[in-house]
Amino acid sequence: MTLKPLLYAVLAGFLASDTLKALCDCPEKNQLFVQDPATPMMEGMIYFHNLLMFFIIFIGGFVFYMFFYAIYTFSSSRHKVSAKFSHNSPLEIIWTILPAIILVFIAIPSFTLLYSLDELIDPQLTVKIIGHQWYWSYEISDFVSNEDVKNVEFDAYMVLEEDLLNTGWVGCRLLVARPELILPTDTHIRLLVTSADVLHSWAVPSFGIKIDACPGRLAQGSLFINRLLDKKPAVFFGQCSEICGVNHGFMPITVIAVSPAKYESLMVSN
Repeated sequence: MTLKPLLYAVLAGFLASDTLKALCDCPEKNQLFVQDPATPMMEGMIYFHNLLMFFIIFIGGFVFYMFFYAIYTFSSSRHKVSAKFSHNSPLEIIWTILPAIILVFIAIPSFTLLYSLDELIDPQLTVKIIGHQWYWSYEISDFVSNEDVKNVEFDAYMVLEEDLLNTGWVGCRLLVARPELILPTDTHIRLLVTSADVLHSWAVPSFGIKIDACPGRLAQGSLFINRLLDKKPAVFFGQCSEICGVNHGFMPITVIAVSPAKYESLMVSN
């Protein structure tokens, strides 16, 4: 039994509200930085990015300073005769040990983040995602044992640009898909991703997640959404991130995050 369209008609009111727009992550014009994180994974990625930028700026500034200092100090106009030295042992030891220390400071948080991304805690909810040319299929079967809840499965297609006026997302061209995938916050979710035809990739920037959908294989990822303001739904957008054919750019991902209590009531009312 598929989700009833009435369920999404109820949430359409939230989508068109100005309050919800403030809680959404939609790419903006001339955006320079990443979207706001909605999961601990993305928070860790941003922290690691900022750490790397510190070292990059420091090393880049120091190298350019030494470069221009050498050009100015040892120019032919200031030194007619070249200096008679070829090496400096203390200096060579310093520029060998110092980069090694910097690499250690980079490697420790890097491996910590890498292993934390692969960690999969016992999931409370499993979502199966299937990529097609060119739409996504979703299936949630954790609640089948409950007599009041049936198996949830549906196909999500992109909303055409001329139809965005009815959704309230006029500026989100090529990003809105209906029906939306509804997920609970503060819940350990397991994502099982595969493809029915060619290579796809299920990616949502705010989640810090990008899972390749390969035909004949089942990829697994974990998700824990921790952003929900004032107990109101939040909306997140993504797109297929693997070139999958002529309509690759027309299979977006729209995820609505609601509180666990709200999610349970939606599942029961299905």
